[in-house]
Amino acid sequence: MAGLAVAPRLGVFGGTFDPPHHAHRILAAEALEQLHLERVLWVLTPDPPHKTDASITPLEHRLAMLQAALAGDDRFELSRADIDRPGPHYARDTMRAVRAHYPQAQLVFLMGGDSLRDLPSWYAPGAFLEACDELGVMRRASDRLDLEALERALPGVKSKLRWIDTPLLEISASWIRQRASLGKAYRYYVPQAVYAIIQARGLYQ
Repeated sequence: MAGLAVAPRLGVFGGTFDPPHHAHRILAAEALEQLHLERVLWVLTPDPPHKTDASITPLEHRLAMLQAALAGDDRFELSRADIDRPGPHYARDTMRAVRAHYPQAQLVFLMGGDSLRDLPSWYAPGAFLEACDELGVMRRASDRLDLEALERALPGVKSKLRWIDTPLLEISASWIRQRASLGKAYRYYVPQAVYAIIQARGLYQ
């Protein structure tokens, strides 16, 4: 008698990735190992609802940079869950789109401790939580989390939490963009292929 198939565990890592940098890849790799994931799906968000006032690099450039950043590791996969549908791109709808594509998978949404803290203020947070099998949280010492208050606001959230221990990486996309705009060195904070695209296309100048 054949054994029952084990549902694949997939991480869902969303963001604008403007640009994708080494901290993104390190965090995704730690999630793979610590949460026993088969792959991490990188969901590039064209128009994030919470960044309506921000200046975001056109999608074509961010897509090219993300494809370059993911090349060479078959455990990292570009997801078009948000790219191929109209906005606004709320996390609830992103997870539903991923679920439709991978109906048998266990889906683990990857997020930072700050995002977990703010989760009750997200669009339809209860429906988002229902769409996730687990939440993989990359927690830093500086994060201030009241898990009991979070559970009161979103019943059942604590049972879905899985913690990811990560090194302290004070690298952010906004910091890299700022350094690039000021002509300061940043090439070693991003994959070489991403750096080449930024330079060739004159991004962040």
